Amino acid sequence: MAQLYFYYSAMNAGKSTSLLQSAYNYKERGMRAAIFTAALDDRFGIGKVASRIGLEASAHLFNSTSDLQEQISTLHSDKKLDCVFIDEAQFLNKQQVQQLVSVVDDLDIPVLAYGLRTDFVGETFEGSRYLMAWADKLIELKTICHCGRKATFVVRLDEHGCAAKEGAQVEVGGNDRYESMCRKHFKALVWDQA
Repeated sequence: MAQLYFYYSAMNAGKSTSLLQSAYNYKERGMRAAIFTAALDDRFGIGKVASRIGLEASAHLFNSTSDLQEQISTLHSDKKLDCVFIDEAQFLNKQQVQQLVSVVDDLDIPVLAYGLRTDFVGETFEGSRYLMAWADKLIELKTICHCGRKATFVVRLDEHGCAAKEGAQVEVGGNDRYESMCRKHFKALVWDQA
């Protein structure tokens, strides 16, 4: 019986690395997996999932209007899919998470979604909120703050290296724009000085 998995963390915990390793394991066993990633994140190239340690794979793109159930059904009808991987799952919307639930329940295809739990001010992303509510399995991937504690938050840095406290929820960036921190340091930079 297929299940919906949500692997979540702050940045730099190895979400994409874990996704790519799992997808490779399916391929190595002669099984077919489909990888999807958010169209708005083109830092590593369009239609690519890449990890900071150098692994990469081609991916199908999704945006806010994509019907993932339809796309996955089409891929599955062409040739049986054994698993679906979703990178940058925080960018999914409620309807798309519902579509993934249907892929699991109706097509019996496991879906492994990887994403951030919260944004730069500590609010959940829409996709993450519904994955946290509806996934069969929640798996936290861990990374650490500069102090050595577990990092659970992401701080967005402005052009001066200071913590941003307002702005659009989505601004794509890497280590130059974001830093993972424990709640204590996040709170001191973002909430206590707000």
